[in-house]
Amino acid sequence: QVQLVESGGGLVQPGGSLRLSCAASGIFSFYAMGWFRQAPGKQRELVATITRTDTTNYAGSLKARFTISRDDAKNTVYLQMNSLKPDDTAVYYCNLRVPTTSGMSDYWGRGTQVTVSS
Repeated sequence: QVQLVESGGGLVQPGGSLRLSCAASGIFSFYAMGWFRQAPGKQRELVATITRTDTTNYAGSLKARFTISRDDAKNTVYLQMNSLKPDDTAVYYCNLRVPTTSGMSDYWGRGTQVTVSS
C-alpha cells in the first residue's frame, strides 16, 4: 500500500523559509514525485516535480524561490521554499506518479498547511 507522509509545514513570516518533506512507502518504482498546492477558493496547482532521472519542472513564477530535491535512499522528496510571500499560503500536497500496466497512477498525501503571515 502506497503511503505519502508530508511534514515541515507551519507558520512563517514573509521573507522566511520552510522545507517540506514527503516520505513515500510501499513503492518499488516511480516516474516522478512532486508538490502541488491549493489555496482557499482556488484550484490545486503545480509547484514542482522531479523525475526519477532528476528532471525538474517548476511553476514558472516559483522557480527562483523554490527548490525540489529527493533522497532515493529515504524515498523522500523535499521542497525548499525561500523568500516566502503571503500568496504562498496554501495546503501543500505531495504527489507520486507511478507507472502501471495501463499507464500512470497518481497518489497524494494528506497535505501540510503552510501559512505565511506577519
